[in-house]
Amino acid sequence: MRKTSHIAGAVLGVVALAGSLTACGGDSLEKSKTDSSGSSAGSGKKGSLVVGAAGFTESKVLAELYAQILGGAGYSTSVTTVENRELYEPALEKGDIDVVPEYAATLTEFLNAKVNGSAKALKKPLASADVAATVGELKKLAEPRGLTVLPAGKAVDQNAFAVTKEFAAKNKLTTLSDLGKSKIKVKLAAGDECAVRPFCVPGLKKTYGIDVAGLDPKGVGTPQSKQAVKDGVDQLVLSTTTDGTLPSYGLLVLQDDKKLQNADNLLPVVNSKDAGSPEIAAALNKLTDVLTTDDLAKLNLKVDADRAKPADVAKEYLQSKGLVKK
Repeated sequence: MRKTSHIAGAVLGVVALAGSLTACGGDSLEKSKTDSSGSSAGSGKKGSLVVGAAGFTESKVLAELYAQILGGAGYSTSVTTVENRELYEPALEKGDIDVVPEYAATLTEFLNAKVNGSAKALKKPLASADVAATVGELKKLAEPRGLTVLPAGKAVDQNAFAVTKEFAAKNKLTTLSDLGKSKIKVKLAAGDECAVRPFCVPGLKKTYGIDVAGLDPKGVGTPQSKQAVKDGVDQLVLSTTTDGTLPSYGLLVLQDDKKLQNADNLLPVVNSKDAGSPEIAAALNKLTDVLTTDDLAKLNLKVDADRAKPADVAKEYLQSKGLVKK
């Protein structure tokens, strides 16, 4: 599982799980807890913090980065993995979790649906390709719920569309606009929901004029999807900007030059009462200021391909950047 980067998916997720959230009530965190890393950091002189992670690699890596940099700042920290946003976000509001790594646009639309209703959220989305505007809308939604949204960084996890390097060179492609202008018919390897999601096939056609002649439902960024493009069965694959495996398949991401995708920049969100101190913000901001999309792709690759532990990958990265002591 990975994050729902499509806004429609984030909204629909709220609808689908609304009943289960009500049923779980105050026990949602315990019932959904899938893992506790057991790792802890810091002296605890400044108190203890629980960092939440969703059940996919990138979120686990980010949670370890947060926990360890906060540990270096004098807090005792632990990482708890909860299945999904529909369950960890209420736990964050309650204070069962103190800090989570989040994605600006996706969380904005999640809270938009939660606050205003899914039907209204679909008709009037609040996220956009403008990161400052998106974070501004997110703060309006989050603060009344007892959540503090910290600054967004350069690292962004968005939909990414890739072709083989050979295909790009042959047709002189560097951007999605180039692909649209080429008038080449392409078959897209993606999830079947891509046919209706506004940031997928409909967006490629409307924004870029790309001739998507067919959809190969092999999943978002799966090995099968990437292999199909590598083999020439398909010409375009939907993955993400932090997919570190793309080069190993000989694939190249085409730039989203007209900003079809919303601003899913990474940012920390904290429980205002328990973790809203300037010291916590300062520690997390040091990481936010340094972490890039490429960094995150490489960290993900170390876990997924090299089978390294998220905690070890996080420690090595933080030490290499001088953010924690060796």
